[in-house]
Amino acid sequence: MKSTTQKGREAEQLALEWLQKRGFALLERNYRVGHKEIDLIVESRSFIHIVEVKALSAPTAMDPSRRVDAHKRQLLASAANYWLRSHSALKEAQFDIVTVLFSDTGPQLEYIPNAFYPIYYK
Repeated sequence: MKSTTQKGREAEQLALEWLQKRGFALLERNYRVGHKEIDLIVESRSFIHIVEVKALSAPTAMDPSRRVDAHKRQLLASAANYWLRSHSALKEAQFDIVTVLFSDTGPQLEYIPNAFYPIYYK
């Protein structure tokens, strides 16, 4: 049986491969600033995508994307702001979620573009 950490890494890899097959280019993986982390930072023709990957094992009644609560969104926005400034990004950021549901029939991915808009607190 895989640990939560192993499932998380596997989910991130599956999400990255899925995104790359659709033309996204990887800029950073597991970007950390302080205690904040962004799972994937990828680029499309129009945006820099800040991607949070959430995974659960079936059977579950919970939608994995619901685990990206207000506190997590705030942490992602803060880390993204730092990354965008430090890389002098010229494209607008978009916050996306990729969910991975592990089941007996194989992993099921769902891509949620523009999953939320960041709220910055001063």
